[in-house]
Amino acid sequence: MSCRIRTAIALFVACMSGTADSAPKPNLVLIISDDQCYTDFGFMDNPHVQTPHLDRLASRSARYVNGYVPSSVCSPSLATLLTGLYPHQHGIHYNHPPPGNAAFNRMTSVAEYVAARSRSFSRIRSLATLPRLLSEAGYRTLQTGKFWEGHYRNAGFTDGMTLFEPVPGQSFGGNRTLANGELAAHGNGDWGLKIGRETMQPISDFLDDVGKQPFFVWYAPYLPHQPHDSPQRYYDLVDVEHVPKHQVPYYASIAQFDETVGQLLNEIEQRGLSENTLVAFVVDNGWEAGTTRARGRPEEFDHTKRSKRAPFDFGLRTPILLRWPGVTKPATHSELVNSIDLMPTLLTAAGIEVSHLNLPGTDLWPSATGKESLDADRAVFGEIYPGDATSLGHPERDIAYRWVRQGSLKLIVPHSHGQLTPWGNFLTSPALFDLANDSEEKRNLISSSRFHEDQIRLRRLLDEWWNPDDNTGDGHNMGN
Repeated sequence: MSCRIRTAIALFVACMSGTADSAPKPNLVLIISDDQCYTDFGFMDNPHVQTPHLDRLASRSARYVNGYVPSSVCSPSLATLLTGLYPHQHGIHYNHPPPGNAAFNRMTSVAEYVAARSRSFSRIRSLATLPRLLSEAGYRTLQTGKFWEGHYRNAGFTDGMTLFEPVPGQSFGGNRTLANGELAAHGNGDWGLKIGRETMQPISDFLDDVGKQPFFVWYAPYLPHQPHDSPQRYYDLVDVEHVPKHQVPYYASIAQFDETVGQLLNEIEQRGLSENTLVAFVVDNGWEAGTTRARGRPEEFDHTKRSKRAPFDFGLRTPILLRWPGVTKPATHSELVNSIDLMPTLLTAAGIEVSHLNLPGTDLWPSATGKESLDADRAVFGEIYPGDATSLGHPERDIAYRWVRQGSLKLIVPHSHGQLTPWGNFLTSPALFDLANDSEEKRNLISSSRFHEDQIRLRRLLDEWWNPDDNTGDGHNMGN
């Protein structure tokens, strides 16, 4: 079936079906934290972090406390939220397409850089993204914050902030200085990165302009992402008696991010839109402050090796929240879920048929509304790659680690591609962890006879999900 026919069917069904009880289509707001560990929220039992607005949201939400993202770095993780696909399926498994970040920096003309960087944008333009499907179903869709796919229209947003143009004078991100001194867009959001750090006005203006049309807001501020340069008043909120010095800048940035969440929710409440707005929350990848000073920013600290970019839970786990007053049921769900689940869930909530899209995720809507329980035996999967891709369209050439978790057991399988060690050197051979008794993944049980059958079973599940050595398919039809 052609993409055009599938789109027409989706639009027809969306117009005819509506949500439960023929209610108006809900507004959708997706809040995405940027570089925050799953442990660092009040509602996740951290007594020292300041997240009152997120805690309030969580108290009124369906809470999925054992959520995962498939990859522990931002671009592939955000592309999963946009597409509902795993990185090896949507093809955006990198932060930087060929020739890579360092090579981009060595270029001597903006035209050369834009031409090279733009080659990768064809992928997102070819996919049935969340904003594209919502737009076709009558939604206004707004992109703000982190976005790696060039101009916001590439992903199907009707409105947006990211233009793939440099931002003169912006010091906290979004720009790239080429070898000849010219300024270019870095590729991670440019003008969009002003949201939260400098202003919330684009969201206010959008809400004032949208009228009675249903809307979708992508709120992905560059927070608490480095640079951790929050104003002093956020540092004053940190409980320095209990928070180690190396965590203070990060905790201050979390407090700043949380305040912007409160501002966003207040914008919706002030306009009387809360009762028909579904708010979802997720983290794009984890981040944990280490004790090594950040290069060029001595007041900050780099992340630990076990968090961002790594195949471990401190980089992969995230809480997921879903709140629609009077529709979702506030409750804690302990079953395993994945960020691939958000696209089918949000589309279902909007009354848009998803079965023809062949998405690999699980629709969380029946559990969020209290009508069904989740599968306690579900396995979740993911994949880790270097930041630079060696080629487009061939994730199997760059895959560094695959992982699967079922129950409390997690198997990680490295891929070295003939090199002495896999990229990142996080592991040199397969590892099995029992997360119920070893949440920090320090005790490798792969050689334990007690877990021999478990590792065989998990390896089989992993290879059935996606085996990069098997080129007969892309895994799109595999289990979730």
